[in-house]
Amino acid sequence: MTDSIASLRHKITSAQDLKSVVRSMKTIASSSIGQYEKAVHSLDDYYQNVQLGLSACLSQSTQLEQPAVIVNRSQKDAPVIGVIVFGSDQGLVGQFNEVMVEFVVDSLAKLSGNKMLWAVGERVESRLIETDLNTEASFELPHSINTITALVGEILIELEAKRDQGRIDQVFLFHHKPEVNSVSRPVSQQLLPLDAAWQQELVAIDWPSNNLVEVMPDQDQTRRSFVREYLFVSLFRACAESLASENASRLAAMQRAEKNIDEIQENLNQTFHRLRQSDIDEELSDVLSGFNALS
Repeated sequence: MTDSIASLRHKITSAQDLKSVVRSMKTIASSSIGQYEKAVHSLDDYYQNVQLGLSACLSQSTQLEQPAVIVNRSQKDAPVIGVIVFGSDQGLVGQFNEVMVEFVVDSLAKLSGNKMLWAVGERVESRLIETDLNTEASFELPHSINTITALVGEILIELEAKRDQGRIDQVFLFHHKPEVNSVSRPVSQQLLPLDAAWQQELVAIDWPSNNLVEVMPDQDQTRRSFVREYLFVSLFRACAESLASENASRLAAMQRAEKNIDEIQENLNQTFHRLRQSDIDEELSDVLSGFNALS
């Protein structure tokens, strides 16, 4: 009986220590969610200004063109689709990566042609390797706002190199997006090529003032600069939204873990008190039996 009580005491102490770890991870996840969501919101005005700049450049063009930075340069007889998938580097995020991989597989099954994937995050890469998709390379996921810019730069360099080599045709972006009524949901976006339909949507944007828009003499260079900023902000937003969703999933997982630990602690305490009382009852019974025998 004493050994059982000692074992229960050890389990109760271990549960308390585990609960402290879970609470710490909840705090870290909550703090991270705030900074990434703030980064996403801070991009809204900048993204809108980039769209207005592109709208002004395209509106003053004699016809809708595709500058060299967005021209399709891949081989026409063997189109390859480039795919960028954001996931997580760390665990304790529930089905975060599994849901993303399932969404990617289902979405790409509807597209014809070969696919070339870049995974952002070790955990999602390991799950993509288990599929029939061709994983070209991977990128290390940033762990702070300050390192997102470097990652986006690496991705853009890789995409430009592959397009110059004629190895990719289209580029699609997959990531998790935070939701109000749920933790997050997987979404996709066609990043390249920037086709005529995309340009028509930009041209249709209303200018926010009555002042006439005038682009500097070198319209092509200005347009190229705005296109690069558009690609940059699209990737930056996707990364920030994915990181916010990852931490939201981790927070939800820690909340479930904390609830389970509370239930385990309650059961352990009840069992401990029951065994403790049983031990006391046996000792009292022995005392009474001895007293009766002496009497």
